[in-house]
Amino acid sequence: MGMTMTQKILAAAAGLEKVEAGQLIEAKLDLVLGNDITSPVAIKEMEKMKVDGVFDKDKIALVPDHFVPNKDIKSAEHCKCVREFARRNEITNYFEVGEMGIEHALLPEKGLTVAGDVIIGADSHTCTYGALGAFSTGVGSTDMAAGMATGKAWFKVPSAIRFNLVGKPSEWVSGKDVILHIIGMIGVDGALYKSMEFVGEGIANLTMDDRFTIANMAIEAGGKNGIFPVDELAESYMKEHSTRSYTVYEADEDAVYDEEYTIDLSTLRPTIAFPHLPENTHTIDEINAMEDIVIDQVVIGSCTNGRLDDLRIAAKVLAGKHIKKGMRCIVIPATQAIYMQAMEEGLIKTFIEAGAVVSTPTCGPCLGGYMGILAEGERCVSTTNRNFVGRMGHVNSEIYLASPAVAAASAITGKISSPA
Repeated sequence: MGMTMTQKILAAAAGLEKVEAGQLIEAKLDLVLGNDITSPVAIKEMEKMKVDGVFDKDKIALVPDHFVPNKDIKSAEHCKCVREFARRNEITNYFEVGEMGIEHALLPEKGLTVAGDVIIGADSHTCTYGALGAFSTGVGSTDMAAGMATGKAWFKVPSAIRFNLVGKPSEWVSGKDVILHIIGMIGVDGALYKSMEFVGEGIANLTMDDRFTIANMAIEAGGKNGIFPVDELAESYMKEHSTRSYTVYEADEDAVYDEEYTIDLSTLRPTIAFPHLPENTHTIDEINAMEDIVIDQVVIGSCTNGRLDDLRIAAKVLAGKHIKKGMRCIVIPATQAIYMQAMEEGLIKTFIEAGAVVSTPTCGPCLGGYMGILAEGERCVSTTNRNFVGRMGHVNSEIYLASPAVAAASAITGKISSPA
């Protein structure tokens, strides 16, 4: 019986020739990640361990991104805690305001994540790095503390689901539509503690930004991780951004999968997740047949959809148009480098001329932190990853998850709309 990509990576990290689904292993870590919400908890737990420093100052990344620039005294205290810990332990990859970004966009951009890595992060969307052929998964702050102290973590080896992607998506269909379609198909617990392994000739028709988006939302299907095979595009990305060596793992031909699905990308349509679960999906065609869903706000950004391709698509839709009177549209580039490139390409000018506001990189509105809180009864179309009750503000507000194209089109009309 062969191994999946994920199982091969975990076996190597555990120093074993072979692992099987359900097996408990202790694996070496290539990177431990924390942000301004989760790191202070981990730091306090690590202090209880009475360990002498971190296992490797180069293999820890601390990224304040949820409440920065600080929105209040509490968030300022959290960031101070992280800053002082980074200084005491001489953490190489600590990113202060001005050089930071949304963590899951920043780390690949900085070359800190490559194929074959085992990465844990005290944030559920750490599964993003599977787009580069790494095993990456979210953990609790206590596990982060243990990882920072020892450089190791315990895992139960996950079984896997195989998603065979074929065909080429149409113009306005992106990675966000692909993963929303999958979550709508299998449900928010359809991949519970499983590796979601994406394969097939259709992957060649997905950009790296598409792949990051798909891997990012594996957790929304309950997945332990999402992972893509390493092709020329992924290798080109890693060579451009990183000086680290990487290891390419391929699934065995006789690898065992709990389930297998084939998805023809050419048949997919722009897909929107209605409140209050990411699995509650409808295509734009179904929505066009409904009564208008009038909205109050649009958010374009987050670790899911704040990358350059996302901003380019949104700007393409908004160019020469204006956001509907009374609407709010908030655009958040995911990193400073993305912000700068968007400025150089004229995308920021397009957003402002269309009536949007552009923010410094932050997770703020995604988790109802700040920069876009919803009042009672308000509706938001958002390119973020979760639409639970009260996620972006009042418990009686509503979030509709969509691609940047649909979000931008909806900002123009003031209702959920197709970009074409």
